[in-house]
Amino acid sequence: MEVQIRGRGIGVTDRFENYVDSKTEKVATLLPKAQSFEVRVSRLTDRSPQNGDRVEITIIGPGPLIRAESEGADKYSAFDLAYGRVLERIRRMKDRKQDRRGRGRTSLAEAASSDFDVVDLTPAPLEAIEAVATGSVPIVDGTETEPENYTPVVIRTKEFPAERFSVEEAVDQMELVGHDFFLFVDTESQKPSVVYRRKGWNYGVISLSDG
Repeated sequence: MEVQIRGRGIGVTDRFENYVDSKTEKVATLLPKAQSFEVRVSRLTDRSPQNGDRVEITIIGPGPLIRAESEGADKYSAFDLAYGRVLERIRRMKDRKQDRRGRGRTSLAEAASSDFDVVDLTPAPLEAIEAVATGSVPIVDGTETEPENYTPVVIRTKEFPAERFSVEEAVDQMELVGHDFFLFVDTESQKPSVVYRRKGWNYGVISLSDG
């Protein structure tokens, strides 16, 4: 597994490189087919180095990316926090794979036909889906000046290229990047969908339809 370390606005010393190298053995054991272990280090504020550093870790293929980031008083503490999150996501991924081997799978079509009762999923209310589909949800750019009718609610927007996954693959992607939800296009229904985390190993899925 190749190890790459890059610094942005901060120097990367031999000591830090050796520290990272010593930690990658466990990852190589857990993921023997992993190709690359990438670490990016950046200073939170150039003018105030005492504010700390940020470390981003990305593990590349085969399979979905595993990613985590964290901030700390220095690059060592930030790396340790991000590294711990990476290990936790690898363990969760392995636990999910073992859990799948021990039980039958339910297709999205079967789950939808029973109103998602068999998989403990609750479809989104029709009003919420229509609000998203019609664009009636107000969007506020947090970088703009405060509007006349002030509201404490700020909605930030991001745009990503659409990716096609099965529901199970989307759940894996969500777990590996450490988010509470994941947007994707369902390969079975071809509909824009989102999976989200519930309690324990329970997940929800919401899909959009034309009408």
